[in-house]
Amino acid sequence: MLFRNAARTTTGTGDRADARRSFRTGLHTGALAVVVATALVSCTQASSGGGPDGDVPAASADPAADRAPIAENAESADDADRAERDAAAGEPTAEPTPGPALVRDAFATLQATLGETCTPGAGDCAYFLGRVTRELTELDEAMRADGKGPGHFRQPLADMKALFDKVGDDRSEAHLEKHFSAIVGTRDGVNAWMQGHPDDYR
Repeated sequence: MLFRNAARTTTGTGDRADARRSFRTGLHTGALAVVVATALVSCTQASSGGGPDGDVPAASADPAADRAPIAENAESADDADRAERDAAAGEPTAEPTPGPALVRDAFATLQATLGETCTPGAGDCAYFLGRVTRELTELDEAMRADGKGPGHFRQPLADMKALFDKVGDDRSEAHLEKHFSAIVGTRDGVNAWMQGHPDDYR
């Protein structure tokens, strides 16, 4: 009787041990299957471009290939800047200085003074004598630059040079009054010469 109970007890314990071993084996097999399945899914996503990073473009194997478009864009910008600088450099930065007036235009402004005069010592000669001297200077420049050449205007150029040598660079009223007769006389003489050469002022 005791032997049968012991045998029954031993048999029950062995069955439970076998059941536990079978359970553990099943767990190990299931875990292994899960690991294998996960690995297969990862490989499939990597090969098909899926997965959480599927939309992110893969980095180029050659870094120089990635830098090439950037370098081309930088060169294009540099070329555009250089072209803009060259264009700006080709533009004039200042208005050109006009050349001497035409003889007829310079003479016309001198003629406008024919009806004017002043009284030396009365304090009204600064503007008048200054203007006549300036008009004679501009007419001298126009005659020297004219296409006919200074030889064509020999007489008026000689008269104006004599006046300029006498007056010098002093344009004060008192100094110009000292040369009142020379200034007005030169103006009238140049006017008389020009009236005899209508082609030069008409």
